[in-house]
Amino acid sequence: MNKELIIRSGSSTDFALLKDGKLIELHKEEENSNFSVGDIFIAKIRKAVPGLNAAFVNVGYEKDAFLHYHDLGPQVASLLKFIKRVSTGKLKDYSLKDYPFEKDIDKHGVITDVLKSNQSLLVQIVKEPISTKGPRISSELSIAGRYIVLVPFSNRVSISQKIESSEEKDRLKRLVKSIKPKGFGIIVRTVAEGKKVAELDKDLQNLIGRWEALCRKLYKAHHPSKVLGEMNRASSILRDVFNDSFTSICVDDEVLVDQVKDYLQEIAPKKESIVKLHKSNIPIFEKYGIERQIKTSFGKTVSMNKGAYLVIEHTEAMHVIDVNSGNRSNKAKNQEDTALEVNLISAREVARQLRLRDMGGIIVIDFIDMNDAENRRTLFNQLREEMKDDRAKHKILPPSKFGLIQITRQRVRPEMNIKTREINPNGGNSEVEAPIVLIDKIKVDLEKLISKGHKSITLSAHPFIEAFLTKGFPSIRSQWFLDHKKWIKIKPRDAYTYLEYHFHDKDGTLIQ
Repeated sequence: MNKELIIRSGSSTDFALLKDGKLIELHKEEENSNFSVGDIFIAKIRKAVPGLNAAFVNVGYEKDAFLHYHDLGPQVASLLKFIKRVSTGKLKDYSLKDYPFEKDIDKHGVITDVLKSNQSLLVQIVKEPISTKGPRISSELSIAGRYIVLVPFSNRVSISQKIESSEEKDRLKRLVKSIKPKGFGIIVRTVAEGKKVAELDKDLQNLIGRWEALCRKLYKAHHPSKVLGEMNRASSILRDVFNDSFTSICVDDEVLVDQVKDYLQEIAPKKESIVKLHKSNIPIFEKYGIERQIKTSFGKTVSMNKGAYLVIEHTEAMHVIDVNSGNRSNKAKNQEDTALEVNLISAREVARQLRLRDMGGIIVIDFIDMNDAENRRTLFNQLREEMKDDRAKHKILPPSKFGLIQITRQRVRPEMNIKTREINPNGGNSEVEAPIVLIDKIKVDLEKLISKGHKSITLSAHPFIEAFLTKGFPSIRSQWFLDHKKWIKIKPRDAYTYLEYHFHDKDGTLIQ
């Protein structure tokens, strides 16, 4: 398994994560993004609402941020007292080692017993503004590093559940307890597995330095204001996903190359050599086939192998994904085997689509019905395995009696939504699928005809589509020849609409 990170700079910075050449994640960093997950603000409580057991907080966004009682953290009283003393200059030791903690708040308490209007509070963005809603925030702060997460006003040490070895968990817990500063809790991340105490301590000291820098900004700080920003998106992606399976990081901007190299020098010096500057005249996303994958992956219909496809609908309350076997030839022994084969292919693509579009909330997938309980279990296990690498918190329920699988997936950023339809060149105000999406549909139909044994096939299509298929080297038609050992004649038809195409046999008889 090879992983590549392709970074494109411009008015926004785009990050494409490839796994064996296939696009699995796409991120965008806007230059004016002031409310990213992980940012910490000094803010003012605007209003506590007992009915919601929550408070609305002014963080500088057009809509107030939402802070629920359960997101306050047990030591919010200690945090409030700390902020007041630091802001007025009465406390200049930010280490917390001699700081007296207040009593934990009641787990089932009321927001008005803890917070009052116009109080100053440190809050962290846990969910970016989405649609008409302001940011979701928490006052239980955490500062993420490469190997550990630092939690002020806590004494807890916890280890990532993804580390399966109990011996390794015990080893990491012992190491962390030996270096943990008083007044701070530590969460050990999955990538810390097998690391030595020196590496963990270096990460810890860096996080303590960031905490102290945050505290220094509190003295006479303007309200609201950002006091600790999440590191740039390139570094945060590398921090969260980078591992030894990465074979290449390609960037089209010299300044960004230096930033990535500097960060890799800190977390994985031996891998610094995989960072390359893209110098070709071909745009970086074109060079690595990312633009094509974006066009074919973000539409309402997503094609897969062997003619199967997904239809993805987004309603107000949830996402609905329908699995279709399409026009694939049935080489399986029976309908049950066909359904299982298509469902397993679809499970892989569904897992990819959830990460790629960053879909969150409730997702309902209508797989093809299967009567065999063992096949349903196989599908469920396959979907869980495919989603194992998904960093977003998620839960998958077993197939229901109706063959539906329900997933809940954490949503912390707006869903990635890329338009794949274009103005119809035939005129009018209508839109049509982008050429690449149409080409994929033609390819699926062509494979079906070849599998049925048709010897000579002629494709008739709009002149734009004919040119798209035949021009360039190697052309798409040449690739079809390499794949199927069959030369496809393509005729331009001026009378056809942009989306129209038909297949004929050697006698000119319409076959599709």
